[in-house]
Amino acid sequence: MHFKIQQWLAWAPSLESSQQWRDWCQAPVRVADEQQQPDVSFLAPMQRRRLSRLARMVFNVAWPLAESHPRLPLIFASRHGETPRTLAILHDLARGEPLSPTQFSLSVHNAIVGQWSILRADTSEMSALAAAGDGLEHAVQEACLLLHEGAPAVLVVIAEEAPPALYTSFIDDVPFAYAVGLLLTPGDDWQLDLQTGSGPRSEWPHPLSLLRALNNDQQDITHYWSRRQWMWSRKQK
Repeated sequence: MHFKIQQWLAWAPSLESSQQWRDWCQAPVRVADEQQQPDVSFLAPMQRRRLSRLARMVFNVAWPLAESHPRLPLIFASRHGETPRTLAILHDLARGEPLSPTQFSLSVHNAIVGQWSILRADTSEMSALAAAGDGLEHAVQEACLLLHEGAPAVLVVIAEEAPPALYTSFIDDVPFAYAVGLLLTPGDDWQLDLQTGSGPRSEWPHPLSLLRALNNDQQDITHYWSRRQWMWSRKQK
């Protein structure tokens, strides 16, 4: 798979500007997550009202990347999705309270993609993936297939919400809430290969490792997950 990363944007608590991310990539640490809300002021208040924090994270990084593309395929990937919203629904069930149809409809994994399509009035092909720890690679693979079919650009967004306290003993791959947006176009700047293999788990989630490679001019990355060996290589300039 060959492609070009035309642009990238990322959001995490206290990490919003490109310079803040460049500094973090030089010396990565866990950042405090005090439930800060991403800026989505480009949307009208009524449009923002139903967006969860995870949806706001996605919109925050994706909207600027899509500004010059009225029609843009989107691949959204998240391993855990709307865990705070689904936990709230489970609490309502446990208390015997009636469920909110709106809350339920917005808790499903492709709800954010639907909200994106509606608010941008874009009916391009869009997918929502839940692909364990290598969701980044599966999303890029899907995007490359669309580029091969003739799409001039594809937007890839990977986002994870900080897990509720009840889930922290089960979810160990989200050091803090983050969203990473990649605008992919045809090209051979990057190559992604898949082989069977086992190795050490990455210190950081794969999207954050990729950001470090992009900002530190790293040429190669190897990610392992569930006997899958993903090899990223950047063309020498």
